[in-house]
Amino acid sequence: MIALTVALAVFVGIALGLLGGGGSILTVPLLAYVAGMDAKQAIATSLLVVGVTSAVGAVSHARAGRVQWRTGLIFGGAGMAGAYLGGVLARFIPGTVLLIGFALMMIATAIAMLRGRKNVVSSDVAHRMPVPKILAEGLLVGLVTGLVGAGGGFLVVPALALLGGLPMPVAVGTSLVVIAMKSFAGLGGYLSSVHIDWTVALAVTAAAVVGALIGARVTAKVNPEALRKAFGWFVLAMSSVILAQEIHLAVGVGAAVLTLIAGAMYVACNRDGFCPLRRLVREHHVPAAAK
Repeated sequence: MIALTVALAVFVGIALGLLGGGGSILTVPLLAYVAGMDAKQAIATSLLVVGVTSAVGAVSHARAGRVQWRTGLIFGGAGMAGAYLGGVLARFIPGTVLLIGFALMMIATAIAMLRGRKNVVSSDVAHRMPVPKILAEGLLVGLVTGLVGAGGGFLVVPALALLGGLPMPVAVGTSLVVIAMKSFAGLGGYLSSVHIDWTVALAVTAAAVVGALIGARVTAKVNPEALRKAFGWFVLAMSSVILAQEIHLAVGVGAAVLTLIAGAMYVACNRDGFCPLRRLVREHHVPAAAK
C-alpha cells in the first residue's frame, strides 16, 4: 500500500502545481484510507507534504514572475499564527470530527471550483488592499489549515484574485507561498502531540514534489477551466466517500447522495442565471387573485 500511496502522491503534487491548491484535499484521504494512518497522523503528515511541495512549487512560479511577495508574505504571516493555533487546538477534538470537518471543507471547495471565479486583473488593487483585512483573512484561513490539515489554497486563491486584484497565474503562484508558510506552522502545532512516520512522510513528500514540478511546468499548456471543473467534481465525490466512512453507513450514504445532488443543483442555478428549480416554481405558481 505504501507503493500505491507514493505513486498517487505524484498526482497530488501535479494538482498543487497546476491549481495553487488541492494538495491537502487529496493528501489527507490518501494517507488515511490508502496508507492506513489515523486521522490526526494523516492530517499532520499532510501538512508536511503540502508545505514542502508548495515551497518547491512556489520557487518555480517565482522564477516565472508569478509571485506577489508583499501580499503573500503578509497573508502568510497571519496564516501561520492561525495555523499554529489550529494545530494546538486539534488535540482536543476527536479525529472523526476533524475528518467530517475536512469533508465539509471539501464540499465548499468543490462548489467554489464548479461555480468558477471572475478573473480580476487590476494590478493596483493589491497595493490598496487594507493590511488589517489581509491579516484577518489570513488568520481565519490559517486556523482552518491547522485544524483540518487543509492548506486553504482554494480559499487563498480566490482571496488573492478577488480582493488582492492579482491575475489568476500570479494568484496561484502567490498562494503556494502562503500555503507553505501556513502548513509548516500547523505542523509545528501538531508535532507536540502527534507522532509522524517519517519514512512514509518523506517518501510521499518526494513523490509530491516531483508532481508539483510537473504541474508548474504544464500550467500554461492546460485549459484551466476544464481542469478546474473536473477537479471540482472529483473533490465533491471524495468528500462523499469520507462522509460515508466517518458517519454511520446509512446516514453517510444519504449525506453522500445529498452532497452530489446539492452540488449539481448549485452549479445549475449559477450557470448563466438559469435555475431549473426556480423555473419549475414559476410555472406552477398560481397568483392569489386567480383563486
